[in-house]
Amino acid sequence: MNTILKVIAVDDEPLALEIIEAHVKKTPNLKLIAKCANAIEAAEAIQHEKPDLIFCDIHMPEISGIDFMKTLQNSGILVVFTTAYAEYAVDAFTLDALDYLLKPVSYDRFKKSVERAEEYFTFKNNVEQPHAEMNVGHMFVKADSKMVKINYEDIWYVEAFADYVKIYTSEEKRIVTLQTMKNMETSLPADKFARVHRSYIVAIDKVKSIGAHEVQIGNKSIPLGKNYKDAFAQRMHIK
Repeated sequence: MNTILKVIAVDDEPLALEIIEAHVKKTPNLKLIAKCANAIEAAEAIQHEKPDLIFCDIHMPEISGIDFMKTLQNSGILVVFTTAYAEYAVDAFTLDALDYLLKPVSYDRFKKSVERAEEYFTFKNNVEQPHAEMNVGHMFVKADSKMVKINYEDIWYVEAFADYVKIYTSEEKRIVTLQTMKNMETSLPADKFARVHRSYIVAIDKVKSIGAHEVQIGNKSIPLGKNYKDAFAQRMHIK
């Protein structure tokens, strides 16, 4: 990816801002355009600078990172939360945060978040319009400027990816298309697929095991959301 991603760091702790700044400087294709001590400063920076990616603390005075992100819904700006408090993870992912980093943020973990952001913007630039066609035994989705045929029997699981979805046909191979999870859920045959989490749909015949909080497909452990757990248990005939 050659596009430079514009980054804003938001944190009321000066040392935490310095760490993010140092990580950004070490990372190609990133440019730090603002450091903000609170959400109010960040809102002003967003208005003037138009960032692509925000690293935002959660536990801040006056306006929390969670409340701040709610104001960014549908803005196209990716948010990675940085916090010392692991208990906020569920709230973060409910808001479709790109990632959730625990302090102190290591560079290796920071880089993984950046790679996800780069992947998102690469596909955003390449994928033109949302499109999915359903047919007996397969579907067509638009990916890489062409219509790609995917057999239902080849799908392992579907993962939400901001305003895209990743359709996995093996543990490593996936197709990314501009599509909502709701549309995917209605497009896929109800007898072959089940929603197990806000961000995941699984192929029923690919499920290896089911735990209290996860579903295993291949070597991938997929979270089982509490709002989907009972319906999924009924689908799998679990009492």
